[in-house]
Formats: sequence, C-alpha cells, structure tokens
Amino acid sequence: MTTSHTHFKNSLDYSPEQFQDLLRKTEQIVLQLYADAPQQKGFHAYEPKEVAAWFDEALPQGASDPMALLDEVKTKVLDTATGNLGPNMYAYVMAGGNQVSTIADFLTSTINQNATKWHLGHAMTEIEKRVVKWTAEMLGYTADAGGVMVSGGSAATLTGLTVARNVFFREHKINQHGLFGRKPFTLYCSSETHNSTDKSVALLGIGTDNLRRIPATADFKMDLTALETQIRKDLAEGYSPFCIVGNAGTVNTGAIDDLRGLAQLAQQYKMWFHVDGAYGGLIASLDEMKSLYDGIELADSIALDFHKWLYQPFEIGCTLVRSWGALRESYFKQADYLDTSLEASNQRLEFNEHYFQLSRNAKAFKVWMSLKAYGFAQIQNMMRKDLALTRYLEQQLRASSDFELLTQSDLAIACFRYRGKLTDETAIAELNQGLIPALENDGRVFITGTRLKGQFVLRACIINHRKSEASIDYLLDVIRDVGTRIMSR
Repeated sequence: MTTSHTHFKNSLDYSPEQFQDLLRKTEQIVLQLYADAPQQKGFHAYEPKEVAAWFDEALPQGASDPMALLDEVKTKVLDTATGNLGPNMYAYVMAGGNQVSTIADFLTSTINQNATKWHLGHAMTEIEKRVVKWTAEMLGYTADAGGVMVSGGSAATLTGLTVARNVFFREHKINQHGLFGRKPFTLYCSSETHNSTDKSVALLGIGTDNLRRIPATADFKMDLTALETQIRKDLAEGYSPFCIVGNAGTVNTGAIDDLRGLAQLAQQYKMWFHVDGAYGGLIASLDEMKSLYDGIELADSIALDFHKWLYQPFEIGCTLVRSWGALRESYFKQADYLDTSLEASNQRLEFNEHYFQLSRNAKAFKVWMSLKAYGFAQIQNMMRKDLALTRYLEQQLRASSDFELLTQSDLAIACFRYRGKLTDETAIAELNQGLIPALENDGRVFITGTRLKGQFVLRACIINHRKSEASIDYLLDVIRDVGTRIMSR
C-alpha cells in the first residue's frame, strides 16, 4: 500500500522572488528602526490585558500573507518595543546592541548550526574557543582558561558555581552520589551580590540557608573582616566553607569588592574563588581601571555578560574557568549516541562535554564579528564614553538644587533622588516611589529604582553607545517635569 504525497508542498521555503521581497521589506523595517532610534521612547505604558488581546487568536491552520505578517509584526511588536535601542533607556542594564550583531544573528539563524559538537559546527566551535581566549586576554586571566557561552550573567554564575561544587568536592563524587549525607558546606557573598547567586545555590542543592550574605561597608563593598569572622565561626560549628563570591561591579551601585583580599582569604582557607563580573567585569580591560580589579586574575571562575559592556543584543553571557578540564570534569557524561571514538580526529573540542546543553545556538559568532568589525579598541572607547557620561550625570546632580546624588560609582550607575523643593523625608520618599509609575506612564524615558540601606532611590544605568550629554540632560528634564506634576496634584 502506498500513500500519495502529491498534496504536500516540497518544503516550507518561499520562491526566491518572494523571499527576496521579504528580505527587502525586513531591511527597510530594520533601517527605519535604526533611523528612529535617537527619538525612541523609553517605555510604552500598555496594560497586560491590552497586549494579550493583540495576540488572542486560535492556532493558525492556514497560511497567511508573509508581507502582511511583517506589517503586523511592525505594528504590534517593533513599534511598541521597550526602548532598548535608543538613548532613553536607563533601567536595569540594557546596552542597545550593535548593527554588526544584528547581521550576525540573522546569519547564525540562517545556517542553523548546533554549537555543541565540533562536527555539527566546526567553524562556530573554533570561533567560540577563540572568543573565550580573547575574553581571558581582555581580563588578564590565564591563557589556559576554558570557557563557555551561556544565556547571560545568571547562567554564567550558575555554571561557575556548578564547576566550583563539583571540582572542589571531587573526592566525594558529588556528580555520582549527590549531596546526601554530607555536612553542610557554605558560600559567602556580600549583601550587595546579585540574587542569581541565591538562585544558583538553591538549584545546586546547597540551599540558601548555607549562603552567608556578609554586610557591606559604607561604599557597598564586602567587609573582609566580617567575612573572615563568619568563615571562622562556620568552621568552629562544623560547616565546610567552600566558596567566596566577589563582586566585580554590583548591579545596584557598581561597587567593586577588594578582589585580591578575597582571593587571599580563599587561598588561606582553601576555598574556591568565584567572581561575579556580569555587570562590570569587562571594564577591567581598560588600563586606567585595572587597579580597581586587582585580583580578578586569581579567580577560579568568572561570570561575564556580553550584552552589557560588549554592547551585544540578547542573549549572551560567558563563564571562564582556569582550565578546560574543570568544565569537562563537571559536565562530561558518556553516551553511545555522542560517542566520538569513530570520528576522524581526536583534536576536536566538544562543547557538549564541557557544558550542560546539547542544543546550543552559536552565541559567540556575534561577539567575534563585532570584535573583528569594530576592533576592541573602539568598543573600549564606547566604554570610556559611557563612564564619562555617568560622571557628567553625577556632576549635573551635584550642581542642582532639586536632585540629590546618593552614590559615587567608579562604573556607569548613579543612584539619586528627586527632591524638588521638598524637605520632609517622608514626602521625598513618597515622591520618588511615585515617580517610577509616573515616568512609565509618561514613557519618554525608562528608569527604575532600588533600595540602598533601606532607602528608595532612582537608579540610572548608562551603558549604551548611542547616548550623549544631551541624553543625560533630557533624562533630568523629564524627571523634573513629571516630578513637578506629581507635587502639584
């Protein structure tokens, strides 16, 4: 019995002419997005129900006109997107991407390589190895470093701490036996460390009860005396201290811990030293900033985020460790369907043997293309520009009578309050908390808040190569305008 397939299309591909028309229209849309970027709103104040209604439809069974679909995408997705591309984004850590990476991601999707086994993507594998090597060079890290591209800083921290747990306790064969019956082992980070560390210790089975958050000093850096006191206390109580997490730029204020001091304590107590450099680590590449990062080269693992200071589009982070062997020890698992014994060469590095995923897109390609196209020196100049713009913002805040600067960062974060003419602390706190939703509704700029030692503040992060001093002036003008309207109610 045979089944006729004559009613099936040969493939999902359009004709060359149709596809060319789609590409041309896509090109026009992308070019217009970049042309409009300088005026892009920071935020669009839609309600969730409204946005959900745009996409409330049954599963499509029939084909639609792809040109009309692009029109729909432009209207519902691109024109309403939060303003990461333009200069009016100050929330979280959003770097704006770059044009070469726009092209790189398009090409990566086109060839559809699975960057997990060498013979599935030989060029992409070698490119990722090269980006690991370049990254280690940027930081002055060991030339023998191994590394892997991950989704972002949180995944980079989880990866680093996974390797830390498995390598540090290798004699217990935790990969095989698990954590059952082990006396609790403890990690140490500051009160300012990103919550991805909490999530990581939970996922690794260590438990957040065994994560010691050490108080920060007045400049938001880990208190080394308090850290050593806690380590000694835990040792006396029968715990196994195994890892110190240092900050190479906190997400709240950009504070950089005394990394050499932390490395020395880790060495003294025979502990693993992990550095969370997701926000600020790559600034260590600047000659004039290296002294602030002294000791980062001593880390056993480093978490980095390339969609911050390398100005990459989402998503790409990186974990570095001191050797490829440390990654393989944590992640390798023999499987018949992944056997390499019959392959033509044993010189191939297999990323599936050095990381958790067996399906991975080629994240490193856009970094490689960006570094080749712009040169790292030009990217570093954009870093310097953003740092200079932050210093400019701080100067404007200090010179004003209606703003109050509350931090002094070495990096590109400024925390401040708008006071207007208010003097009552409660009223000032209420004003600044009210500014966040009011600025979202206004939409001209997008900025978020945080808390410093319990006090609510506005937090501006300046990592976007498209910003200028005029952008900073505009931010303050908008906050003044919206703040004045709140106070006049």
